[in-house]
Formats: sequence, C-alpha cells, structure tokens
Amino acid sequence: MTVQPFGSSGEPIRKEDGSLGSPLGRAASLMVAVLALLWLVELVNALSGRALTRAGGIRARDPGSLVDIVFSPFVHGNLEHLAGNALPLFSLGIIAAVPDIRRFLQMNLIVIVVGGAGVWLFSPANSVSVGASGLVFGYFGYLMSRGIVDRRPVDVMVSIGVALAYGYMMWHSIGFGVTNISWQGHICGLVGGMLAAILLRRPRTSGKPDATLPLT
Repeated sequence: MTVQPFGSSGEPIRKEDGSLGSPLGRAASLMVAVLALLWLVELVNALSGRALTRAGGIRARDPGSLVDIVFSPFVHGNLEHLAGNALPLFSLGIIAAVPDIRRFLQMNLIVIVVGGAGVWLFSPANSVSVGASGLVFGYFGYLMSRGIVDRRPVDVMVSIGVALAYGYMMWHSIGFGVTNISWQGHICGLVGGMLAAILLRRPRTSGKPDATLPLT
C-alpha cells in the first residue's frame, strides 16, 4: 500500500521528475506551443502582406474591433516585434505556469481582456495595435503581485527575483512618447496581471499539511 499526497485543490501533487507530465514539463510544453503558434501566425502574416495585422489589430474605440481584443496578442507588426517578445514571454510564462496551469490560463484571459480593453479605450484615434507585449507586462505584474497576495515564501522569492531580473528592462520598455509603441497596452497589461493576482489568489489555509489518502 502507498500513500499519495493531495494538494488543497484535491489533485495529486506531482513530483518534478523531468517528465512532460511534471509541473515544469507541462508549463514548458504549453509555452513552447504558444511560441510555435505565434511564429506560425507571423509566417502567415508575412506571406499575406501583413493582412492579419490589418484584420486582427485593435482599432481604438471602433465597436467592430472589440473582437480583436482576443486575437491581437497573437499577431505582430514584424519579425523583430515577435522576436523581442518571445524570450520574456517564454521565461515569465513558464515561471507563472509551473504552480497551476489552470490558474495560469485564467490569468491569461484576464490580462488579454483588461489589457485589450485598455488599448481599445485609451489608444490614439485611428491607431491599430497588435502584439503580445501586453501579455509580457501582464505576466510581470502577475508575478510581482502574486507574492504579496498569496504570501507564500516561495512566491515572495519569485516576486523578488522577477523584480531584480526584469524590473529595469520592463521600465524602459513601457515606451512613453515613443512612436509605434503602445504604452497603453503595456500599462493596461501590467494592471491586468496585478488584477489577476488578486482575483485568483489562493484561499487561506490553517497551516496544516495537506491531507493524504491511502491508495492500494
């Protein structure tokens, strides 16, 4: 007879054994799939003469463009635009996804909606905004806030590490007053990530260890 530990969500706690089914394996696989999708969209976009940018970009305050809030993070203006987002998206995404894939996906939804709505509302008239940089800022805001909200020592250390590693770069990437950079998308994505950390915060526990159930 063996004893299988269960977490607070009722699901078995998986060990980090290096398999694709482990927490790190699932997070890495998901982010690789996301990047592969972004590169595929970029290829189609390039071959179509940037038709996807025109069709899927968020047009400020255009009611017909509200649906583009969902699609715009997957479209980029050019190859350099995607390449600049790829590394922070992958690295921050893995860090955010390892503890809980479901929570990570819910966070993405909040960031996309909040960040995209902010772009739609506050971007200059006649502008078209695309790109995953709002997601990057959302991941940053989420990871920075998760330690404060959840108050778990490991999340606090992750927040500190993310601040030390990415803080300078993120500050200088906001793009206030820079042509062709949507600071609105960056700031609103950041706010979306912070809001997601609050909305998806872990319930407080009594401090007792997780229950275990015997398996035969």
